[in-house]
Amino acid sequence: MIDLSDVAEYVDRSGPDGYPMLVATASKAGAPNLAFKGSVMVWDKDHLAFWERAHGETLAHLLENPKIALIYRNKEAGKMWRFWGECELLRDGDLRDGIMARTFQPELDRDPERKGVAVLIRVDKVSGAGVTQTRDA
Repeated sequence: MIDLSDVAEYVDRSGPDGYPMLVATASKAGAPNLAFKGSVMVWDKDHLAFWERAHGETLAHLLENPKIALIYRNKEAGKMWRFWGECELLRDGDLRDGIMARTFQPELDRDPERKGVAVLIRVDKVSGAGVTQTRDA
């Protein structure tokens, strides 16, 4: 069972605290991509979300392959977690608007026309800093 409650305090502040999360994606052909995302948040007990404003390789890969991995590291607090999951891309609708509403303001300021895509991640596995959880089969 996945329950992200114990990591929310840190993940939700990752951007504002200066610890943007590293996101890993891959194209269908297997070409990898890494990108820092300052808007990652715990959406609910088993989902993460972020605002994808760049429309670059991360989005291109997720359009081809919804698999994603993320890492959070805050050395000072002794916290490090790895997350694996699968994404849903939201270009409109109430869920997209809800994710946008909770996005760290400086990230939204970089997307003044609000052309971003909300990325909702169903977390299948999380490990690190005292947490090891896997989604029930």
